[in-house]
Amino acid sequence: MDLNDFLGPKPIVIDLQAENRWQAIDELVGCLVTNAKIKPEHQEAIVKAIKKREASMSTGIGFGIGIPHASTDLVSEVVGAMGRSRNGVEFGALDGKPVRLVMLFLVPQGQFQKHEHALATLAKLLHNHDFRDSL
Repeated sequence: MDLNDFLGPKPIVIDLQAENRWQAIDELVGCLVTNAKIKPEHQEAIVKAIKKREASMSTGIGFGIGIPHASTDLVSEVVGAMGRSRNGVEFGALDGKPVRLVMLFLVPQGQFQKHEHALATLAKLLHNHDFRDSL
């Protein structure tokens, strides 16, 4: 599994305007709708699922990275969007620092192994300093 598995052949990478993690989630899910990765009528439910997951524990993993994610029956494959923030986003990160790179992804409901594999792969990629600097 690599970054193309999350972002697809036409990656969704945006210049985040968000100031906090909740706004970042709204912004990235909005981009998934705009790019036809999820249906507009599913946007609210997907945002709610991601925010519920995020409220239980921040996905700000340190190193300026946030990985908000959720499982939902509203997608049939892994989908994601990435945002970069010049100013940093308050994310409640483990290291207390603002997040500059937010990678949001969704995994089909009930595919626990795929969800865990996606999260582990993404975290491993994003912990690599050279990889982060190339984004």
